Amino acid sequence: MPARAASFRSVFAVAGFRRIWLAHLLSVAGDQLARVALTVLVFDRTSSAGWASAAYALTFVPDLLGGALGGIADRFSRRTVMVVTDVGRAVLIALMAVPGLPLPVAAALLFLVQLMAGPFHAARQAMLPDLLDPDRLVVGQAVISSTYQAGLVVGFGAGAAVVTGLGVPGALLIDAGTFALSALMLRFGLERFPPSAPAHHERPSLIAGCRLVARDRKLRWLLLIACCCGFYVVPEGLAVPVAAELGGAGALPWLLAANPVGSVLGGILLSRVPRERQIRVLGALAVASSLVLIPTGWAPGLVTIVVLWTISGVFSAHDMITQTQYSLAAPPAHRGQVIGVAIAALRAAQAAGIAAAGLLAQVVAPTTVVTVAAAAGVVVAAVAGVGWSRAVSSRRGLAESEDPVGPVGGTTPVGEHGS
Repeated sequence: MPARAASFRSVFAVAGFRRIWLAHLLSVAGDQLARVALTVLVFDRTSSAGWASAAYALTFVPDLLGGALGGIADRFSRRTVMVVTDVGRAVLIALMAVPGLPLPVAAALLFLVQLMAGPFHAARQAMLPDLLDPDRLVVGQAVISSTYQAGLVVGFGAGAAVVTGLGVPGALLIDAGTFALSALMLRFGLERFPPSAPAHHERPSLIAGCRLVARDRKLRWLLLIACCCGFYVVPEGLAVPVAAELGGAGALPWLLAANPVGSVLGGILLSRVPRERQIRVLGALAVASSLVLIPTGWAPGLVTIVVLWTISGVFSAHDMITQTQYSLAAPPAHRGQVIGVAIAALRAAQAAGIAAAGLLAQVVAPTTVVTVAAAAGVVVAAVAGVGWSRAVSSRRGLAESEDPVGPVGGTTPVGEHGS
């Protein structure tokens, strides 16, 4: 009989995880506040909605480049990487609060702030297996993912309220304070993981990380499963034209909230499923994330589409399983590089998916584009799911032949770190 899933209480009982979660919460709040503040600043200076939206979109571009810097988390203590990047972001955002700062300078500073998020996220993700055992790790990942999704739902409104009440400079100073507080919390609340910089035979880089992924079947298929988000993220990218197709801006908030709300619900539900079963259903969940979106092209009205998109969000919570298994399969000494590859690949998949959908939506109805993307996503996810199942089965068979009482679920021995 499979063991019961770990509880949220057991995860939060780990002091190191509590600090990382609080730092993550501050980071999400700070990122969203900076995006809103820059958007308001640009709009006030230019009176152009186009420039304001472009400034908001600019804040996501560095995430693609930041993933390439994930190897930094393998050259230094991961705690040090998180503290230094938090301090750097606090200083840069404080500079953005200087009155009269030229807009190009403010945009460049925010670009650097977002660029630092890549090493921070890689270091945090690489540290989690050092703090939580495999059963608690997936619940911890659910908490991290749900916090981010909830931040997307409420962050824009809360950020707008802060900027309205305190003005752009005041909001940016509060933002800088969140990163400074996060740095203090991590510096004095966490141990060093690893305790010293490992001696590598080659300098960590995105290329070296790609080689590591290419040599491991589990990592390859997990990365492909993760990149399927490029298909089921299309509704988010087309929410505005879909709302217009459905008859008005009043539909937009419901469409934008559907996937994040579903993801939070899915994270809560999946965290109650035993780890062995999570591993077995991962491929099916990846397929379902896109499959449920196919009827969008002929769905009758807003309510049906919101329900479909929310259910897709529930299934897409499988990303917490993917991230957990990916972290466990990665060699501990090179975990930052491997996670950096995943960050860059995910951002590239999302950007490519949304860009391609936007071009196709110029010639066919946006809801039809969602259906086309979903159908393609089903095919790719099915291939990735079959590959993942075979990789897990072969690894389990090898483990059982070598050690009948060894760990089950396809987890490699190098990932079995207790808290």
